[in-house]
Amino acid sequence: MEEPKERLTRDSQPSLPHDEAFKKLLQSFFAEFIELFFPELDRLLDHSHTRFLMQELLVDIVGGESRNLDLLLETRYKALDAYVLVHFEPQSYRETDFHERMFIYFSRLFERHRKEHKLIIPIAIFTADDTKDERDTLTMVIPEHNILHFQFLKVELRHNNWRSFIESENPVAAALLAKMGYNQKEKLDVRKTYLRMLLRLRGKLDDAQMSLVMSVADLYFDPNHEEDKAILQELSEQFQEEGESIMELMPAWKRWGYEEGIEEGLEKGMEQGMEKGKEEIIRKFLDKGFSPEEVAQTVDMPLDEIRKMVK
Repeated sequence: MEEPKERLTRDSQPSLPHDEAFKKLLQSFFAEFIELFFPELDRLLDHSHTRFLMQELLVDIVGGESRNLDLLLETRYKALDAYVLVHFEPQSYRETDFHERMFIYFSRLFERHRKEHKLIIPIAIFTADDTKDERDTLTMVIPEHNILHFQFLKVELRHNNWRSFIESENPVAAALLAKMGYNQKEKLDVRKTYLRMLLRLRGKLDDAQMSLVMSVADLYFDPNHEEDKAILQELSEQFQEEGESIMELMPAWKRWGYEEGIEEGLEKGMEQGMEKGKEEIIRKFLDKGFSPEEVAQTVDMPLDEIRKMVK
């Protein structure tokens, strides 16, 4: 999917499945994300006290715009023995004044929450392929005096070499592996590594979590059904001890969005079993607080069918 390259305002951007899927990834695996990209910060936070806050509407008085923060959560900062705010802002296109927008968000949050929260941690996640050394500071100075120095934390996915995550069992690493830095010659190796990561994660994640990881990954991988089957067959021969897990993965693969690759002639009972499995995954999504609209988008089903399951 080609990212828009011209400068656009956030409200003029089309509503993409990517945005919601990425947000759900952060909501479901916040601790894993921090552990993966900010290990030093991870040691300072007590994730057992993490809770997500209602979406905040921030008004830019000067610019005359209203914006919703993408993701805001509260967690405990060990050194301060106090609650702090963490603001995530995924950015899928280049924007020359993005650093200014981050400062506006920060200042509005400080204005509202400074009495209850001693610290606000802003984090930007750049996912565009042409991301390069994105500006993360805003400064104002006069001779011999610094008026302002604001700097937010950032992750530029393309600047992370995929080989650094080969042995990782972090679900965020698996979901975002296709956005890491690699060349075309390495593309097939990246896909194989991703599938092996899924095999390692099967015993640690439930079906809904696995489905979320795969849904986000497939936004970036442009998967080929036949190629995946060939890779899985190769892995099962190369790693015989994982053969059983690979065979278990295949029907789940089809259940989670690969229906087009199902060959004609499958027995009726198998088809019914797959539908039942898909229904179980949908119900788990709903139980975890996903809205019917978000579930319909993730599993690619009509919204009316999802709503029937809610009743």
